[in-house]
Amino acid sequence: MTTAAETTSHYVPQDLPTHIQHYIDGEFVDSVGGKTFDVLDPVSNTNYATAAAGQKEDIDLAVAAARKAFVNGPWPRMKPRERARVLNRIADAVEAQEARLAELETFDTGLPITQAKGQALRAAENFRFFADLIVAQFDDAMKVPGAQINYVNRKPIGVAGLITPWNTPFMLESWKLAPALATGNTVVLKPAEFTPLSASLWAQIFKDAGLPDGVFNLVNGLGEEAGDALVKHPDVPLISFTGETTTGQTIFRNAAANLKGLSMELGGKSPCVVFADADLDAAIDSALFGVFSLNGERCTAGSRILVERGVYEEFCEKYAARAKNIVVGDPHDPKTEVGALVHPEHYAKVASYVEIGKSEGRLLAGGGRPAHLPEGNYIAPTVFADVAPDARIFQEEIFGPVVAITPFDSDEEALALANNTRYGLAAYIWTQNLTRAHNFSQNVEAGMVWLNSHNVRDLRTPFGGVKASGLGHEGGYRSIDFYTDQQAVHITLGTVHTPKFGA
Repeated sequence: MTTAAETTSHYVPQDLPTHIQHYIDGEFVDSVGGKTFDVLDPVSNTNYATAAAGQKEDIDLAVAAARKAFVNGPWPRMKPRERARVLNRIADAVEAQEARLAELETFDTGLPITQAKGQALRAAENFRFFADLIVAQFDDAMKVPGAQINYVNRKPIGVAGLITPWNTPFMLESWKLAPALATGNTVVLKPAEFTPLSASLWAQIFKDAGLPDGVFNLVNGLGEEAGDALVKHPDVPLISFTGETTTGQTIFRNAAANLKGLSMELGGKSPCVVFADADLDAAIDSALFGVFSLNGERCTAGSRILVERGVYEEFCEKYAARAKNIVVGDPHDPKTEVGALVHPEHYAKVASYVEIGKSEGRLLAGGGRPAHLPEGNYIAPTVFADVAPDARIFQEEIFGPVVAITPFDSDEEALALANNTRYGLAAYIWTQNLTRAHNFSQNVEAGMVWLNSHNVRDLRTPFGGVKASGLGHEGGYRSIDFYTDQQAVHITLGTVHTPKFGA
């Protein structure tokens, strides 16, 4: 195992807060009832701060502030260009704080610092993208000359409830905040309880950029308390959630009473399919990055690698050799490629799957904690080969640096294996055969497919999954559709010809 540069002590950023508050109606506040929870860093697993633990009464205050700002405030009524100027100032502020944001994100999540820096820039780009989109937005008019004109009046819906995950939290918050705000809604954000640190920076960024008070509100807390209250609140017509599938099912049930609009990006167990005619070196690069970047804590991870029999042993040998060389260590070290998993609870879950895998596949690399890292939530990149399709490590989302490799003999078997899970978020296909590439892509049960490519996404494209991987799509104009009502307005030109009932 290659190690990151040795450090004499655990790195702690300067000026860390010791207490993280809610942000409601332009003010930082504690919970009404005074409840808090502890926040730890994943390298030392020691508590570095407390955070206000939101309850129903805190959500009620945040929703009331957001509702007031929507009904009476200027934000929904501003011209698109005026809102776009604010969004671009937000993007400028995020870019200006890139180093600080990355440092805090790395400290809070265990994400390697080089990968955290990319997340800050991506967050800024999300705001710029939607600033451009709302200025360029136009809607349809349908005309029947001399008889009728029909047009679409697009308008914001109200208070959007945004519930975000702990992996790359700042960037994933921006995915929801940017389109929700761009379209004129007000929001209540409930960030993941494991990683509240970077979310706390949004408040000052938004205030400095000129976002009116009440438009953005943040309530920290547990999903079963703050998140549950937000989902059930009758004055929150929209819920956008990214997270685990069983939580998504609970949200679906609890949103039914008020018939809320839902967008949910859930779990994944995405296949990476490598055919014998593929550029094997490029496929190995992508398949390694696809499951071991972001510490393996990524919803679109290609965590099931399906390899055609003719190149199977060569692929396994080269892949395992590279996995053994991945640099595991202090997330703040620029040499680190895999850092610490986010939390001891999640570490225990991933470690349990590593043990399960030892009876379900041939262990080629990793298999537990790296010897040089006796403390912290570290797991060596772990590779299992010869994994059967009914194995738990083939079927269940692990969300860590663990991969299962399985051989196949035909295109038909590869497709059956690729579709043989409850999930359907992403798929990665490696082949030089153009006909096979398109036919396979169109028949694989996945919301997104990358052909001879790793996970690089154009912001204009839809993002979402099928089956247990989600409900609906966001991204580009799909986000505009989700966060707005499209009201049809009909006008008759000339004489109205209506049947004269009762005349």
